[in-house]
Amino acid sequence: MKLALPMICALVLGASTTLYAQAPQGGKGGERRFDCSQAKDPKACEERREKMKAAHSQAQKACEGKSGPEHQECMVKQMCAQAKDAKACEERASKMKDAHRDAVKACEGKTGPEQRECMVKQMCAQTQDPAACEARGKERMARREKLREACTDKKGEDLKACIREQREKK
Repeated sequence: MKLALPMICALVLGASTTLYAQAPQGGKGGERRFDCSQAKDPKACEERREKMKAAHSQAQKACEGKSGPEHQECMVKQMCAQAKDAKACEERASKMKDAHRDAVKACEGKTGPEQRECMVKQMCAQTQDPAACEARGKERMARREKLREACTDKKGEDLKACIREQREKK
């Protein structure tokens, strides 16, 4: 279940039709998974990214105060409400949620890195390019492992500060 939140975040990002054909962008470290300068229409790409950031911020504000499954469901509803085809967006979100549940079942009994690797393989098996998806998943797992090693002795607010600090070092 440790992968539930990242998977739901990925689901929310993938659920928006404005981003459906656009790879999600990197976060605080300035890392980008897709360089808009390489897009067919760089200006439109940048506009989609900015629109998506604004929609995500708006959804986070609307879902403030909620946690766990209630927060996840709220985020999906808020993001899909801003999509061109809200019904199709919610159907994709539901499909991804089902895929995640199936992956959890398939990886049952495994723990640690073995479980995380299994989840990546299961979730990527359903994508258009499983090999690329698995490569990105392995990169994420490597970054996460570095964070864990750097912040292993921290707890609470110290842990959060350590994680932020490590992410900014990229």
